Amino acid sequence: MSIAQNKKAFHDYFIEEKHEAGIVLEGWEVKAIRDGRVQLKEAYVIIQRGEIYLIGCHITPLGAASTHIRPDSTRTRKLLLHSEEIAKLIGKVERAGYTLVPLDMHYTGSRVKVEIGLAKGKKQYDKREAEKERDWEREKGRIMRAANK
Repeated sequence: MSIAQNKKAFHDYFIEEKHEAGIVLEGWEVKAIRDGRVQLKEAYVIIQRGEIYLIGCHITPLGAASTHIRPDSTRTRKLLLHSEEIAKLIGKVERAGYTLVPLDMHYTGSRVKVEIGLAKGKKQYDKREAEKERDWEREKGRIMRAANK
């Protein structure tokens, strides 16, 4: 079940591979995510010291989350992957000019997972071409529906 999606990532990047990663969360964050108060639009993934982190993911705290903590809505959160996967991603990001972007936050069982994509940036003409293709598919569907009536 999807919690939040990053639709902008599909517009700005060609997604080559997808990986599912766990995420280290605090208690108030889990409660806020269950309430649907998460946004991945401005988020990105970085690699530091052989570990992968999610930066810029905005989780709005609930009003009555807790009285003894100060929630930081955009703190850096660690992503959990196997070391072999991390090594493979590091190699591709450093050598091949790829970047890592968060695509989707969802539940797997009772756990919150983040789907990250290994992506290459689109040029402006690629974005226009994709938009034309989408418009043509939409128009083609309208024509087919009109012909079937």
